[in-house]
Amino acid sequence: MILDADMTVPPEDLTKFYNAYVNGNGEYLSGTRLVYPLEKESMRTLNILGNKFFSMLLTWILNQKIKDTLCGTKVISKENYIKLKEVKKFLGNIDPFGDFDLILGASKLNLKYAEIPIRYDARVYGETNISRFSHGWMLLKMTVFAMFKFKFI
Repeated sequence: MILDADMTVPPEDLTKFYNAYVNGNGEYLSGTRLVYPLEKESMRTLNILGNKFFSMLLTWILNQKIKDTLCGTKVISKENYIKLKEVKKFLGNIDPFGDFDLILGASKLNLKYAEIPIRYDARVYGETNISRFSHGWMLLKMTVFAMFKFKFI
C-alpha cells in the first residue's frame, strides 16, 4: 500500500483499498481524486486539467479507463510488484515518480485494474515536489513513449 505522507488522503481510506483488494476487485488499485468535489486549495486548476489530459491519453493508449494518473494512493501485491520490476526491462527507466511505471506495468502484465474514489484534501504537511511545467513536460514525454510501446508496436 502506498499513501502520500502529506495527509491529503486520510489513512482511514486505506480500508476501502484493502477491502477492494481482498474481495478481488483488482490486482492493482489506484485512488482517483477526481470523483468527489475537491477541497479548496487541494489541487490547482492547471494540475486538474493536466491530470485529465494524461488520463484521456493513457485511457486511449491502454484501452483501459483511467480517471486519475497521479494519485499517490495505490495497492499492489508484493508478488505483482516484483513482476512489475521485470517489466521495467520493456518500459525502461523513464518514470522518476513511479506512477506511470505502475500503470503501464500493470497493463503490460494484464493485471485487473480498478480505481477507488477518494476524497482529496488540502495538504497538511510539507510542500509539493512537483513542478507543473518541467514535470508536465516529463509526463508528456513518458506518455509519447508509452504510445509507441503500447499502441504502435
